[in-house]
Amino acid sequence: MGSAREAAMLTLAACERQGAWSDGHLKKTLREQGLDRRDAALATRLCYGVLQNKILLDWHLGRFCKGGLDALETKVLCNLRVAAYQFLFLDKIPASAAVNEAVSLTKKHCRNPRAAGMVNGILRATLRQEKWPEPKGSDKAETLSIKYSHPLWLVREFVDALGPEGAEALLSADNQQPPAAAQVNRLRTNAARLAEELGENGVEVQPHPWLSDCLLLSGTGDMERLRAFQAGDFYIQDAAARLSVTAAGVTPGQRVLDCCAAPGGKSFAAAIEMKNRGEIISCDIHPHKIRLIEAGRDRLGLSIIRPCLQSAAETRTDWLDGFDVVITDVPCSGLGIIRKKPDIRYKDPEPLRGLPGVQRTILDHCARYVRPGGVLLYSTCTLLRRENEDVVDGFLAEHPGFEPASFVLPHLGEQPGRFTFWPHLHGTDGFFVARLRRKDGTS
Repeated sequence: MGSAREAAMLTLAACERQGAWSDGHLKKTLREQGLDRRDAALATRLCYGVLQNKILLDWHLGRFCKGGLDALETKVLCNLRVAAYQFLFLDKIPASAAVNEAVSLTKKHCRNPRAAGMVNGILRATLRQEKWPEPKGSDKAETLSIKYSHPLWLVREFVDALGPEGAEALLSADNQQPPAAAQVNRLRTNAARLAEELGENGVEVQPHPWLSDCLLLSGTGDMERLRAFQAGDFYIQDAAARLSVTAAGVTPGQRVLDCCAAPGGKSFAAAIEMKNRGEIISCDIHPHKIRLIEAGRDRLGLSIIRPCLQSAAETRTDWLDGFDVVITDVPCSGLGIIRKKPDIRYKDPEPLRGLPGVQRTILDHCARYVRPGGVLLYSTCTLLRRENEDVVDGFLAEHPGFEPASFVLPHLGEQPGRFTFWPHLHGTDGFFVARLRRKDGTS
């Protein structure tokens, strides 16, 4: 049987070498290592903690590595990061234990026979310093980049959008671990009953501070084992994503198209809002994701949802002018969900520059499905203006038959057709939503 530190190190090495996503690879590693619940929780904390603080950890470690970190074997480097994270952030783990296991894992996994001695030397050197210094870069943006472990290009984007203080608040929020947001299936239960049952099952439950029928959960363990989950009493969806459906303004009896639906959260929210009356066609291009939507639909008892294998970038002539509401939650850079998926921040920025073109193509196609007087909803889970406001503004400039349509959000009030949720301001994922209304028969 392996250890929590070994599971974290192996996952981090796979992320570094193969571009693996941490969540999927960590689950696979935990199964293979056969760790109990306590060690699995520690492995998860170590893995995500290193990813949240990788640039900061490298800045500290680099001061004691004469040959530079780039020259190290991947597993050696990841091993050092796990130990340094424990020194900096986990005061319940003795430093000596962290050093000893780091050395042991180096001997087990690394080819260079001298690597274990080097790991021992670097880690003991970091422990001999009187205190860990505050990171400092060549300017404010670089200092923030090191301190909060966000790539410099992304920090500069956020500073431009929010100013240095606002950007720092956002970066800090990105490094927090939020509770899971459970949306209550009002067709089967209510928030009070669900909270009581979850509490009796050892789950920590808090009502969302300003969104009704939403519970914040901690200590769930394997959520799928809970009776309330199996019975379809709730599903997991961030408050911002849930409120995009509120912005759309769906009502019972409507015909709704969810163009990029998987894993189905917006379709589920719409069906509940519609009291399971009407029709929702939920599209995705991957068969396995269609099966995910079907499983969620059946578990929640939302019979009006009809999953459909269909690309949002290709036009279906039989759908033209056919829907009261069309939801386009488009593929995006995902930079609004860094706090849940910390490795997203390290994406290569160059391929992301092509996303606005993809987003406009989807919006242009899907606008044709909106009937006169109907609503077109555009949303992303990113915070980059070029994927949000610029896409919507470009669309409106070329489609005079559409106009911004205001909407009301609980706690946040009336919005003039668009709204950005910020993690540091609203306690949600970073999320953009725009509501557009088709004025007449033109598109």
